[in-house]
Amino acid sequence: MALKDIQVTGNKDTRSGFGDGIAEAARNNPNIVALTADLAGSLKLNQFMKEFPERFIQCGIAEANMMGIAAGLTIGGKIPYTTTFANFSTGRVYDQIRQSIAYSGKNVKICASHAGLTLGEDGATHQILEDIGLMKMLPGMTVIVPADYNQTKQATMAIADFEGPVYLRFGRPVWPIFTKPEDEFVIGKAQKLSDGTDVTIFACGHMVWNAVQAGIAMEEKGISVEVINIHTIKPLDEEAVLNSLRKTKCAVTAEEHNIIGGLGDSIAQVAAKNFPVPIEYVGTKDTFGESGKPVELLKKYGLDVPDIIAAAEKAISRK
Repeated sequence: MALKDIQVTGNKDTRSGFGDGIAEAARNNPNIVALTADLAGSLKLNQFMKEFPERFIQCGIAEANMMGIAAGLTIGGKIPYTTTFANFSTGRVYDQIRQSIAYSGKNVKICASHAGLTLGEDGATHQILEDIGLMKMLPGMTVIVPADYNQTKQATMAIADFEGPVYLRFGRPVWPIFTKPEDEFVIGKAQKLSDGTDVTIFACGHMVWNAVQAGIAMEEKGISVEVINIHTIKPLDEEAVLNSLRKTKCAVTAEEHNIIGGLGDSIAQVAAKNFPVPIEYVGTKDTFGESGKPVELLKKYGLDVPDIIAAAEKAISRK
């Protein structure tokens, strides 16, 4: 598919994709239970609560306890989905996740909304920008960062059938829907959105749409761009990464996360080991965020479409 052929079919927040996805998954699997730390509305659990009140656990503002309860539920064969903001899903409870979930390989699905700068007005204390790094470093933890409403719904359903701990990261703002409901979603398998020969843009989450827009603008200038949606950060689709790098011989990584420890470092590590090429990072530069409108924050912190274009042109110049 050419980038210019990608159609926007609507606008919706990715957290709504999670809410719709967990409700549908629960209809098919009676072992799915949902836990929340006083944020059922923010995590779009209303439909789940309406249909499955006996499978909903309100833990209150006690995130660490929620992780412990979730770990215990797996022993009885349940598939617990924990829900709260990304900051509280990781940084606040890292010890509980490491010791009670990751260390023992518990089948807990850690579902985290309001991630990144696009949380917006709640500001730096809530805009966690290091959670992908925290979670991908845990042995055995799968890390998924879907791109839009449809893909978040697909991912939420897919992790129900996946055995082992998962970190699913999504967001708050209304965002373009550009993947198709029928698109295949496979954990650990990258989604190529276009073929190109001059530069590869690897992106995740909200930044995939910005990467598509950047690619369209560059192709209008005669630059051939390959855009790959890395919705699964770990396990990384190394085959897809290397196949693309061998073709384009340079890359840009784009993520709503610190450039230290996130998607960019995962791509760079694979390249350094197997096929070293110039790589430019688009992400926050070792900084906290601040309160503001989501789109304005992306512009201020260098995560906008022009920033991806500039990074791509620099990567090409370094070949």
